[in-house]
Amino acid sequence: MGISRDSNHKRTASGAKKAQLHKKRKFESGRQGSNTKIGPKRIHSVRTRGGNQKFRALRIETGNFSWGSEGIARKTRISGVVYHPSNNELVRTNTLTKSAIVQIDATPFRQWFESHYGASLGKKKQRTTEEAPVSKKLAKKFAARASESKIEHAVDAQFGSGKLYAAISSRPGQSGRCDGYILEGEELAFYLRRLSAKK
Repeated sequence: MGISRDSNHKRTASGAKKAQLHKKRKFESGRQGSNTKIGPKRIHSVRTRGGNQKFRALRIETGNFSWGSEGIARKTRISGVVYHPSNNELVRTNTLTKSAIVQIDATPFRQWFESHYGASLGKKKQRTTEEAPVSKKLAKKFAARASESKIEHAVDAQFGSGKLYAAISSRPGQSGRCDGYILEGEELAFYLRRLSAKK
């Protein structure tokens, strides 16, 4: 028995069995899951119906993640899966799928924030290090931008550890890419509660 995506074999809502009008068809067939893991990039191309292609990511370690409130996106490294809404087994095995909650490296976002706003994030605020002198023009630009930035405390605290919580929004087993967005606001609060409850 191959993997099938048809609904012909299922019972109706009332529990009646459907009559078998035809055998399995090629267009109803499914394929084995990709079970994408974290590691050096390994992507296979799969020929699909109509001669089209899917890109099956078997191993992937970087992705393009967007920071919604700041309107930027950066390529960064994925550290590991911390939560999955469907199955804890996917957390244990570090399997990357759509909607998995992962930890990503915060460095590219921190570097952008410091160059854009001229301010540091996370624990660095407490450190008393001599900062490089800034030109008047640049200082004026930073002062004008200061009102634009409204980083919430929960996100700011994550920069101290150098890791950010993010959700995967692409399908690595279909597109060969592991892209997503940084968690903020109510969504971040929800997943932080879930993670603390799990512990």
